[in-house]
Amino acid sequence: MYLKESKIIVIKIGSSLLIDDNKKIRKKWLSGFSRDIQELLNQNKKIIIVSSGAIAMGCKKLNLSKKNLKLDKSQAIASIGQIELMNLFSKTFLKFKINISQILLTLEDTEQRRRALNAKRTFENLFQLGFVPIVNENDSIATSEIKYGDNDRLASRVAQISGADALILLSDVDGLYTQNPKIYKNAKLLRIIKDINQDIEKIATKSIGEHGTGGMKTKIDAAKICQLSGCKMAIANGLSLRPIKKIINKNNCTWFLPKISKLDARKKWIISSVSPKGELYIDDGAKQALTKGKSLLAAGIKKVTGKFNKGDHIKILDKINKECARGLSSFSSDEILKIMGHHSKEIEKLLGYISKSEVVHKDDMVEL
Repeated sequence: MYLKESKIIVIKIGSSLLIDDNKKIRKKWLSGFSRDIQELLNQNKKIIIVSSGAIAMGCKKLNLSKKNLKLDKSQAIASIGQIELMNLFSKTFLKFKINISQILLTLEDTEQRRRALNAKRTFENLFQLGFVPIVNENDSIATSEIKYGDNDRLASRVAQISGADALILLSDVDGLYTQNPKIYKNAKLLRIIKDINQDIEKIATKSIGEHGTGGMKTKIDAAKICQLSGCKMAIANGLSLRPIKKIINKNNCTWFLPKISKLDARKKWIISSVSPKGELYIDDGAKQALTKGKSLLAAGIKKVTGKFNKGDHIKILDKINKECARGLSSFSSDEILKIMGHHSKEIEKLLGYISKSEVVHKDDMVEL
């Protein structure tokens, strides 16, 4: 039910789903997973895959053990394994006529507004081009201080940035149980969780997760991010050959429901900036357009104050200096000074390069 109504879906797969305990690639599984993705794409859904496995693939190629690897060595191995991982996806998805792209992210890319905005735009453009982005943590440059340490939290940040409706964490268990199902026969699967209270936290701490670096606790941390991003999240068993189809048909998993809507989450994120970096003063025509839910274009801007970069938080004021909106700028202050008052068609000529037509996109703006 939840997947059917979702337009943007992020799916996280762990390295244990791609490579078995004998260091063999689960080709059959990957083929079934690809068919699942193909069916979602046929329903006009936009898909992002967050995949672990670069270090595991590197270890497989070099015939090394993943245990006791030092950080600098694992970074080099990740660099080798990343090519192997993407080749594996490319070959398998090609059979199903799925086009893929690669995005490597570090923690800083999602924490800094400007970088997060750039990542969001990249996802949007890839969707328009008909490509499925495959995201991985940039293990080859991430240090222990800035690493996510697991791809569950990375996946939740990707869901937050991309404005996803649902995040699926494919694991080796059906979801969150009242007790560890591998030990207790009477353990019950918790199917819907609206509030992550202390009881849920306790269950997660005691649970045994998958073989990767993230256990059940990191999945709960990811769920918290999703709940405040207006995004539904599922912990589901990915070991079956058609894992997504199984979720749709049987729904045998744990769903965490969001606490606020996606739009409210976006507005909260924009409004929560403590110090806007500059101001844009607009004419009556532009103000009317904003009240109708439209983006701010260069033609309606009369004055720019402050020095800011692309992606920075800015105020939008009307001709009587009353603040009417806040948003994230798609241009720097220097660029806006060159294009303000001009038609969108003239932007490329004025700046000397191709860029977006909206100075502040409607999705990156909150009307006050």
